[in-house]
Amino acid sequence: MTRERNKPWGGRFREDTDPSVERFSASIHFDRALARYDLRVSEAHAEMLCSVGLLSAEELAALRRGLAEIGAEIESGRFPFDATLEDIHMNVEARLRDRVGAAAARLHTGRSRNDQVATDLLLYLRDAARAARAGLFDLQEVLLVRAREHLDTVLPGYTHLQRAQPVRLAHHWLAFVEMLGRDAQRFRDLERRFDRSPLGSGALAGTTLPLDRDATARALGFAGPSRNSMDAVASRDAGLEFLAAGAIAQVHLSRLAEELVLWTTPQFGFVRLSDSFSTGSSIMPAVAASASVRASAASNTFALSSCMSFA
Repeated sequence: MTRERNKPWGGRFREDTDPSVERFSASIHFDRALARYDLRVSEAHAEMLCSVGLLSAEELAALRRGLAEIGAEIESGRFPFDATLEDIHMNVEARLRDRVGAAAARLHTGRSRNDQVATDLLLYLRDAARAARAGLFDLQEVLLVRAREHLDTVLPGYTHLQRAQPVRLAHHWLAFVEMLGRDAQRFRDLERRFDRSPLGSGALAGTTLPLDRDATARALGFAGPSRNSMDAVASRDAGLEFLAAGAIAQVHLSRLAEELVLWTTPQFGFVRLSDSFSTGSSIMPAVAASASVRASAASNTFALSSCMSFA
C-alpha cells in the first residue's frame, strides 16, 4: 500500500506522489501558524456532529481527548510535523488517527479542507486584528502621556526638512494619535466583516448531511454562518484587507520611527536615545555627543528665534 492511501484524498491513488509535487503542494511550513485555530474548528465540528447524531458520545469524548493531547504537543514543540501530509489539517488528522483510531476519520464528516482553511484563516485574522488594535491603543496612550508632559515644549515644524513654523511638541505627538486612531478603526471595521463562519460549506456547495452550521458558528464566536458556500470557501479578500490595514499602519509607524531617527542626529539634536536602544558602527569611532547636542537633548524647550528660518 502506498502512503497516498493514508491521505484523506488518497482514494484511487496507487503511486506515491513525486517529491517535487509534494514540495510544491506542501504548506505546513507556514500554515502551522493556524494550528490552534484548526483544533478549535475541529472540536466545534465534532460537538456539532454529535449533537445531530453523526457521532456517538464515546467518539466525541475520544476526539476531544485526542485534540487536547495534540494541542499540548504543538504548544510544547513536540508535534511531529510531516511535509508529506501537506498542511496543518492533514497533519492534525493523521496524528489524531494515531491517538484515537477510527473515530478520527469520522471527524471529517461533512467538511472539506476548503471550508476548514477558510474558517481557520478568519479566526486567525480576527485575533490578529484585535492584537493590532491593542498595540495601537497602547502606543496612543504613550503618546497622549508625552503630549501632556510637553504642552509648553516648542520646536520647529518642518516642511521638506526646512524649518517652517514653531509648533508645540504636544501637537506633534497628537498628530500620530490621530493617525493611529484611524488605523485602529480600520482593524475594527474588518473584524466586522470577519463575522460569518465558512464551516459547513464543504468543498464549494455544502453537503446533504444534516449539519447545524448555526451551532458551529456560535461555538467559534461568529455572528452566524456564511450565506453563500462558494463565496465562503473561494474568497481571500479578508487576508488582503488585513494586509492593507497593516500596510497603512506600518507607514504611520515608519514615519514616527524615521522622525525619531532624524531627531537624534547632530543636525537636529532634539532627542537622545539610551544606549540600550542604540547600536553602533563597526568602522566609525565612538565619540561623545557634542556639547550642542547634549544641551539640546537636555532641554525640551527651544527659543522661537532658534526655531525660525525665514528666506
